[in-house]
Amino acid sequence: MNIVVCVKQVPDTTEIKIDPVKNTLIRKGVPSILNPFDKNALEQALKLKDRYGGRVTVISMGPDHAKEVLREALSMGADKAYLVTDRAFGGSDTYATSYILSKVIEKLGSFDFVLVGKQAIDGDTGQTGSSIAEHLGISRLSYVLDIEISESKCIVKRQVEEGIEVVETKLPVLCTLTKESNKPRYATIRGKIDSLKAEIEEIHLTDVPDIDTTKIGLNGSPTRVKATFTPKRQSSGEIMEAVNPEKTAKVLVGKLVESKLL
Repeated sequence: MNIVVCVKQVPDTTEIKIDPVKNTLIRKGVPSILNPFDKNALEQALKLKDRYGGRVTVISMGPDHAKEVLREALSMGADKAYLVTDRAFGGSDTYATSYILSKVIEKLGSFDFVLVGKQAIDGDTGQTGSSIAEHLGISRLSYVLDIEISESKCIVKRQVEEGIEVVETKLPVLCTLTKESNKPRYATIRGKIDSLKAEIEEIHLTDVPDIDTTKIGLNGSPTRVKATFTPKRQSSGEIMEAVNPEKTAKVLVGKLVESKLL
């Protein structure tokens, strides 16, 4: 069984600051991390490998320093890692990114699963995973909590508004994982040491000759960011001293009704 996991290096959102003049992210000095939802996807892949055997391949698209998250994935138990990197890929939106990744996945050979996080915490669109499935022409299941395999098909539990839905589908399939699906394992000391020695192969544009260059990079991206802004913080409120809890509760309810909140 071959499992492909797509991961992304993202800025740590707890450290993000916005330039008040340019309204853009200040990335200088902000640490980068493995997208948390992608960690859940990787953990699901490793669980499948532990249970049924197979091979876990991790790919990421980005600059050279994105190898850091690939080494983290290797230290957790992934078997092989590839960095998809080329100046021609720069400026790709979710459509172009998913197209490039789908071509790389096809280049790597046959697969049973493509697992991704439900979204990245920087862009927060949740579009790339589903788009990869569309480009590959395979089934896609979102908000997945768990996966079981039975012969040539899989049984998936997925999160929906009404509760948990159980779906059966044929392989290959792409699944997007949520943070509720599992708790990612910690890397072992041996895993960290081995990841530092591991070779991370780079995949460039010339390595995937059947890519349509009109669908990649900034020029191949159909979406444009016209503007970004930081919402103004508005702090307003009233502090009520609960000397008499019963009377305070009545006053509070009255104010909520007056404000049409109840």
